[in-house]
Amino acid sequence: MQEETIRETIEDVGFQATLFKEEINEKSTQICRIRIKGMTCTSCSTTVESALQAVRGVQKAQVALATEEAEVQYDPKDLSYNQILEAIEDTGFEAILISAGEDRSKIQLQVDGVRTENSMRIIGNSLQALPGVQDIDFNLDLKKFELSYKPDVTGPRNFIKIIEATGSGRFKAMIYPEGGGRVAHRQEEIKRYYRSFLWSLVFTIPVFLMSMVFMYIPGIKHGLDTKIVNMLSIGELLRWILSTPVQFIIGRRFYIGSYKAVRHGSANMDVLIALGTNAAYFYSVYSVLRAATSQSFESTDFFETSSMLISFILLGKYLEVLAKGKTSEAIEKLMDLAPETATLLTLDDEGNLINEEEIDSRLIQKKDIIKIIPGAKVACDGFVVWGQSHVNESMITGESRPVAKRKGDIVIGGTVNENGVLHIKATRVGSESALSQIVRLVESAQMAKAPVQKFADRISKFFVPLVIILSFSTWLAWFLAGKLHGYPRSWIPTSMDSFQLALQFGISVMVIACPCALGLATPTAVMVGTGVGASQGVLIKGGQALESAHKVNCIVFDKTGTLTVGKPVVVNTRLLKNMVLREFYELVAAAEVNSEHPLAKAVVEYAKKFRQDEENPVWPEAQEFESITGHGVKAIVRNKEVLVGNKGLMLAQNINIPLDAEEILSETEGLAHTGILVSIDRELVGILAISDPLKPGAREVVSILKSMKVKSIVVTGDNWGTANSIAKEVGIDTVIAEAKPENKAEKVKELQAEGNVVAMVGDGINDSPALVAADVGMAIGAGTDIAIEAADIVLMKSNLEDVITAIDLSRKTFFRIRLNYLWALGYNILGIPIAAGAIFPSTGFRLPPWIAGAAMAASSVSVVCCSLLLKYYKRPKKLDTLEIRGITVE
Repeated sequence: MQEETIRETIEDVGFQATLFKEEINEKSTQICRIRIKGMTCTSCSTTVESALQAVRGVQKAQVALATEEAEVQYDPKDLSYNQILEAIEDTGFEAILISAGEDRSKIQLQVDGVRTENSMRIIGNSLQALPGVQDIDFNLDLKKFELSYKPDVTGPRNFIKIIEATGSGRFKAMIYPEGGGRVAHRQEEIKRYYRSFLWSLVFTIPVFLMSMVFMYIPGIKHGLDTKIVNMLSIGELLRWILSTPVQFIIGRRFYIGSYKAVRHGSANMDVLIALGTNAAYFYSVYSVLRAATSQSFESTDFFETSSMLISFILLGKYLEVLAKGKTSEAIEKLMDLAPETATLLTLDDEGNLINEEEIDSRLIQKKDIIKIIPGAKVACDGFVVWGQSHVNESMITGESRPVAKRKGDIVIGGTVNENGVLHIKATRVGSESALSQIVRLVESAQMAKAPVQKFADRISKFFVPLVIILSFSTWLAWFLAGKLHGYPRSWIPTSMDSFQLALQFGISVMVIACPCALGLATPTAVMVGTGVGASQGVLIKGGQALESAHKVNCIVFDKTGTLTVGKPVVVNTRLLKNMVLREFYELVAAAEVNSEHPLAKAVVEYAKKFRQDEENPVWPEAQEFESITGHGVKAIVRNKEVLVGNKGLMLAQNINIPLDAEEILSETEGLAHTGILVSIDRELVGILAISDPLKPGAREVVSILKSMKVKSIVVTGDNWGTANSIAKEVGIDTVIAEAKPENKAEKVKELQAEGNVVAMVGDGINDSPALVAADVGMAIGAGTDIAIEAADIVLMKSNLEDVITAIDLSRKTFFRIRLNYLWALGYNILGIPIAAGAIFPSTGFRLPPWIAGAAMAASSVSVVCCSLLLKYYKRPKKLDTLEIRGITVE
């Protein structure tokens, strides 16, 4: 054992050594995502969630009804994902693993030509010998390998090469075809409901015609009324025969669903449907059998009620699944952005092209050189190593204008190359890519429940039992009123008696009440809202963030990199003697190019504007270069002594600062700019003003926020002078300067204590504590990974105007959620009394059970459609006027 050998070696040289066993690399938390089939309403998702939370080792479980998925955070030391799948299946639902979350870099390969387990083992051993391969699983039945690996060391092309070399050309490997995805599952569900609905129609239409139409056609009526056995007629027997398959074969799903629910002590929509249709069906069977055994009993059956009820509910479920599929279109569109193929270039050591081949884009490995032709999608994240072009990044950032790309610039997978050929070096592939991370962010956002959903969850616990009690009470009240002659005999339709009338009212109450609409009200709106946000470059991490954002009334802005561009630039040049500006900057840049100071880099960058013809200009040689810490630089350029620095440097070098230079300097500092003095051959020749400029549109954004009744505050670590100057420029009154990271978080907490709902907008590591402390943390997308991780909302374009988009979108989404609740609750509050016969005495109007069933199905569909209208969200018009005026951030 290696550790033991090390310990013995230390003791051999005369020191005592003790071995400490530390499980540092043991990950204490893993996340797995699971697809759950068969959930119909909130009580189903609540049942599964409760069952998962009761499993030892599960730290957090979220079950989303709208996406039909679960996200489980668990301790791998206590349980495996297989036990989680078993826990779900024990609740009576089918569970399919989407991702186990153990390794992000995982790939599945299919190998053709493998016949025995021994061959699989030989291939497995060959792969295991490859550096960077961590874990291998194989399945002989599917001829499939699953590998986890380190993408920095190896990749899928190497695996395929090894597999094909192992069997002397006998084995053929490829990436395992994607299956069981969300889209495939949704399509399968749509087809299933469509088929069930069509089959139910085949049987229900004849039943409906016999009950409602043929009874008015004399010849047919006579045939159907012909008695077979005692009082049993042909029409009743045919209706019984036709409605039985609808009740027990097509309607089997409702029996299975209600059995699962009742077994776990809960009640869902299936329980209501099963009870309602069974009451109608079995009363009809009793009535028909009694007619067959009696000489005088006139039977009345409700076979059309049970079969039409099931048909309408299946139609409703079909339309609901169809609409629900559209709520997740945003993710599907994002996933489709990645191109299927890529052109791989093989270069020699000198960079000359040896080979060019087209490969599956999933086979791209880190450090590959990929060729992107005009009009093609960028195959992976990387940086340009050769070529110039413009790339349209709107599908990822929402920014419509193409971005210029040249050597060294970063490109994002899924964006479209417009006009030039680019060669890019792959840096992030597979699940590490920006596109995959966005998809993962949006998916987990759609899993998270908004706090407002707890309201629906609480109602749904008592909803079904309450409806069953109401339904029974309705039947009993009407039945007793009929028996005790509490209403005139003329109220009872000619074909019924008081028991049958009471039964119809009871069934109508049971089937009109719909817990589905309540359960779908929040998640569908959150799904569409987060999807729309992602397509506009605003990543909202779930319902909690959406709910908090719509209440925001105070925004705290970090200054550097948020209100300002975040890097110093030369904003003004004042020459004190006659000389060509290009020559002046040649000398200054030659001296500054050797300095690492951010201000020096800003000067060199500005000087490049005078040499636009060259990509990387070569500056004159600087001799005797000296960097004077805190003051500036000194060098000999073209036999001239050049000094570039602050006032302190000039005074230390005994260089005279004339009065007009002093005035320019104080004017520059008054504008919160940094003044840099330049002397050539001991004479002051120029003053540069350097500033971190405001982001375009910052002032307008603050003004629009004010009109939305949102107060703005600046918090910065910078000095008071600069902070006040910037705040004044953008129109913000409250400023906190010279603030340490913890002071920013404290300020946020103070504002919250005053009763404000606070959003923090920042970009740096130092903003992370404040981003976490705020009710809503918004990270500028170009900021650090830590800030993005800590935030609730990520503004991918780094545009300030997206702060407005985020708040406005969350307000519109919550308007939809409230509308959905109003619709779902109002619908039940109005529908149940009508179904119970509240207006029957005064108007003679009653709701037949099959119409009540159709209305129940319509309520769910209408809630989903109401959420879908969010897809047409347009950001506030005021922002479009900013764009027209050219105030957009690049």
